[in-house]
Amino acid sequence: MNEVLSEIIETPWPLLTEKTRKIREKHFGREVETCMITNAKCGLCANDCAFCSQSVHVNTHIHTHPLHSEQTLLRSVNEAIDSGVGYFGIVTSGSTVSDEEVDRITRVVSQIAKSGKIHICASLGQISLDSMKKLRDAGLSRLHHNLETSENFYPRVCTTQKWRNRYTTVQNAMHVGFEVCSGGIFGIGESWQDRMDLAQVLKELGVTSVPINFLYPHPGTPLANQPILSSNEALRIIALFRIVLPDTSLRVCGGRPNTLKNIQSQIFAAGANALMTGHYLTTSGITPQTDRCMIENSGWAWK
Repeated sequence: MNEVLSEIIETPWPLLTEKTRKIREKHFGREVETCMITNAKCGLCANDCAFCSQSVHVNTHIHTHPLHSEQTLLRSVNEAIDSGVGYFGIVTSGSTVSDEEVDRITRVVSQIAKSGKIHICASLGQISLDSMKKLRDAGLSRLHHNLETSENFYPRVCTTQKWRNRYTTVQNAMHVGFEVCSGGIFGIGESWQDRMDLAQVLKELGVTSVPINFLYPHPGTPLANQPILSSNEALRIIALFRIVLPDTSLRVCGGRPNTLKNIQSQIFAAGANALMTGHYLTTSGITPQTDRCMIENSGWAWK
């Protein structure tokens, strides 16, 4: 077994967090970067990702809708600004977005960027280089596109899309000058080696932000009966990514309440320096007010 993996799996938790906490504080101090998202376009995705409730291949009874209007998107952004988070993400379902949708999002991005009140991000699937440049020029701070898992394991959870296409999208986003947010989802049946492989690829790509999601086994999806990761295993996954990616922002996102329950504050000792607050895409999250109390009561600083 890889030496780092052996350390992650076998080291007693207090000793492991002594290391990960030091790495985290060296590069990020005691601040916790926060973000919120809006599910700007929900459902009807043609891909068959086994963990996703928005696929047309499953019946999950979620409320689907087309891309929100500019007014609705701006209202969501203003709610995020009022909550005090540093970043706000516009997220759309599906493999990509149309030119008209890109134009609408670009107009919203431009208005928010000019205000300077919050960093604006987007997760829009496999968009073209021209669309990326248009969004970049409008003031988009980060482009998000998850690799989800290792290249080796990916075909076990998605058959309608190639992992290499995801990889190319991340490369293109970096080529046009974006900060890139790219990570994965854990607890979908992957091995520790798959987790290590993903971490190493993200390191090689040089992404600046890595979202760490834990499976919420949504009823109606192929992974509905997948056991939820133990809190201990979830925390050790964070520790793995912190050790492999010492100076990369680690952002704990979907599945946090369900997986970590009443020990969520331990994510910071494990190495996380950021989190997503508020609602997720099709599941409820935790209010910014509650998360802020958790962060500050644990001795960290909301950013």
